[in-house]
Amino acid sequence: MRSKILNLFSTFLILGSILILTSCTKEEPLISRKVLFGNPDKSSLKISPNHQMISYLAPVNDVMNVWVAPLDNPEKATAVTNDTLRGIRIYFWSYNNEQILYLQDLGGDENWQLHAVNVNTKDDKTLTPFEEIIGPDGQPVTMPNGKKLRPRANIQEVSYKYPNEILISLNTRNPQYFDIFKLNTISGEMNMIQQNDRFAGFQTDDNYLVRYAFENTPDGGMELFIPDGKGGWKTFDKIAMEDALTTSPISFNKTGDVLYMIDSRGRNTAALMAVNLNTGEKKLIYENPKADVSDIMIHRTEKTIEAAASDYLRTEWEILDSSIKPDMDYLKGITEGDMNVIDRSLDDNFWAIAYVKDDGPINYYLYDRAAKKAKFIFTNRKDLETAKLSKMYPIIIKSRDGLELVSYLTLPYGSNGKDYHPSKPLPMVLFVHGGPWARDSWGYNSYHQWLANRGYAVLSVNYRSSTGLGKDFINAGNMEWGGKMHNDLIDVVNWAVDEGIAQKDKIAIMAGSYGGYATLVGLTFTPDVFACGVDIVGPSNIITLMETIPPYWLPMINMFTSRVGDFRTEDGKKFLESRSPLFFVDKIQKPLLIGQGANDPRVKQTESDQIVNAMQGKNIPVTYVLFPDEGHGFARPENKMSFNAVTEIFLSQYLGGRVEPIGNDFEGSSITVPNGSGNIPNLNEALAKKK
Repeated sequence: MRSKILNLFSTFLILGSILILTSCTKEEPLISRKVLFGNPDKSSLKISPNHQMISYLAPVNDVMNVWVAPLDNPEKATAVTNDTLRGIRIYFWSYNNEQILYLQDLGGDENWQLHAVNVNTKDDKTLTPFEEIIGPDGQPVTMPNGKKLRPRANIQEVSYKYPNEILISLNTRNPQYFDIFKLNTISGEMNMIQQNDRFAGFQTDDNYLVRYAFENTPDGGMELFIPDGKGGWKTFDKIAMEDALTTSPISFNKTGDVLYMIDSRGRNTAALMAVNLNTGEKKLIYENPKADVSDIMIHRTEKTIEAAASDYLRTEWEILDSSIKPDMDYLKGITEGDMNVIDRSLDDNFWAIAYVKDDGPINYYLYDRAAKKAKFIFTNRKDLETAKLSKMYPIIIKSRDGLELVSYLTLPYGSNGKDYHPSKPLPMVLFVHGGPWARDSWGYNSYHQWLANRGYAVLSVNYRSSTGLGKDFINAGNMEWGGKMHNDLIDVVNWAVDEGIAQKDKIAIMAGSYGGYATLVGLTFTPDVFACGVDIVGPSNIITLMETIPPYWLPMINMFTSRVGDFRTEDGKKFLESRSPLFFVDKIQKPLLIGQGANDPRVKQTESDQIVNAMQGKNIPVTYVLFPDEGHGFARPENKMSFNAVTEIFLSQYLGGRVEPIGNDFEGSSITVPNGSGNIPNLNEALAKKK
């Protein structure tokens, strides 16, 4: 009966949203989901080390691939890769100027394989073709479902001193630990230079020497080791738990006797430091009392620090080397947006520049330093150049215990005057970032623009545990999953209601990963606050989340247990159970939509399965969307658009916003709906049409 009533209510609301759509269309057209979430036209501009060529990502038969063109004739670009399924997202030039190197996984499993393609012959070969991990017993390591566990390749170091070689880390021997290999990208020859049966990771240098090893301490801190000259290791430094997420080595100077670090010890925000390895002297290079170091410009060959950035409300750069000041001053005046140097030629004569703004696409330029001239190359999404996009407002909201919560608000285009207050309260979506050790920042956000275009205010908040805002802010979230971290979300919701921004009875909570967990917490721990929730790959039980983390995260397990809770003890389990939405499903009163990737290595499918099953057992309606070819989030545009089409109808049912019909947004998608398809108007028809 409850399900039938919800369906009837949903139908009534969807009719209401159609009326809203009819009345608003003349004022502002809907921006197609394909424009917002389909493949970008072009992105990720890079320069070959010898600056003879440029490269970028662009579709080939609707799949993102690498294109290469002469630097002086970008119009003559040709595709050099031929991915036909997931698209290439991570790539870079080899210093030999002949190869593009890129990483690709299988169906979102994040077990990356390294590929090399010759830009002239287009010969593409897999440099790490390994499909199994051989354990100490000589047998392949298998997962709980019986499938063989695939190795994962990571890029360790790329040096201009070795044009045909790179360092990679690979866990073919042990799923928990990564050995370091020197890999010839031309011949494919690979030699181990560091076996590893202990450490979470290593710091290497331009000479491909292993300089430091990292090991988690039992209390969640970090200990750094250096080779002792006898084949073993000795302690170099110890980092306490409270500094472990804001202190780490970064790089070395040209001679290798100065270590650059970000370091929060003795201060709140992470500063940029230089450590003389001969004398032990530490020198402060840059700090911002409001925010951590967020980015650094280092000369490719001279290894001098040229500029540093921090991000409080927006990214701010400070020039530390006067030689680049004329360049930076010139580039700031080229066009609107925050300017970022995203790539540089080896001789530093050519730079690739990206300009990011909140209400438009990214603008890419090539900058000739000798001529002091920047040339426009492309925007990443041409259709956004003329779209009516909304401004994003950085706002500081105080938590109930006095913390400054850096937040970002986007309103429907034309709904407000000079500031961030709309003419009347609006339905609102609280969009929560994942991590939780990550952050929201100012700039173009496709989800903010999409939801604002549909008639919603959209609010994102850097709740305690978010990074970039000092160690005190991160540590304020220790042991506070579902506790004070959730209070921060409720505090910004109350602020939005009090400010006349949000309608109190029409607020949704939505997001992925930790944000998906926050959605489940919102509907279970505070069931009266939100009108509905959208959980994307969110854990429902913190105990099973930790018990099933990828094996290569196990060397860092003490960091999780010290900041979230210890699943290895009985008291710890009881605490984590008290913070896990799975055990409170009977509190759910509002509609829930869940999206999950079947191959997610971080938040396993069982996290979504178990809460869906628990809700079914209590006759609580839920709609469950599952993608068999996705992992932690949805990478394929076809899958992203299909899930967002479902989400758009779902939100309209309970918030009353505008809806773009599903149309052909299921075409090419692997979408399945194991449960609750009847809860979403027109979903069954769209699924039948797809079949």
